This record gives sequence, C-alpha cells and structure tokens, in this order.
Amino acid sequence: MVDVEPIVKILSEIIDDRSVPRNIRTAAESAKKSLIEDMINEWDVKLSSAISVLDEITNDPNMPGYTRTQIWNVVSMLELVKNKL
Repeated sequence: MVDVEPIVKILSEIIDDRSVPRNIRTAAESAKKSLIEDMINEWDVKLSSAISVLDEITNDPNMPGYTRTQIWNVVSMLELVKNKL
C-alpha cells in the first residue's frame, strides 16, 4: 500500500484555503480524488494522473506564490512515491 496521507493533507489545505482561486482548488480536489477514490486504477496510474493535473495548473498567473510552492512540493512527493513503486 502506498502512503499518500501527507500528500492528501497538503492538498486538503489548498482545497480549504479560500484565498486560492477556485480553478486551482478544483484541480487540487481532482488530484486528491484520483489518489483516494479511484479503486480501479493501479497506483502508478493514480500517481501519474495526480501529477498531470497539478502540473497543468502550476503556470496559472493567478496562483499565490505559497500555493505554487505547495503544489511543487506535492508533485515532488508524488514523483518520489511513483519512483519507489
């Protein structure tokens, strides 16, 4: 089993932060759902999906700087988990 709890916690913080634009919160929620709710796909597919969703929003000019840093950290954590599989 892959431990994604710390990643999900950071994504939840982004989702709950009302200063973050809605499209970014929606992308974070989509990444979170792909990690915790999708029981059909294998872990490498789940991780790749979450990385893809988060990578798409990192260039959003409306994203607060601290949120961008959080997203980059999450992507790095996801890539580390993926490489361990």
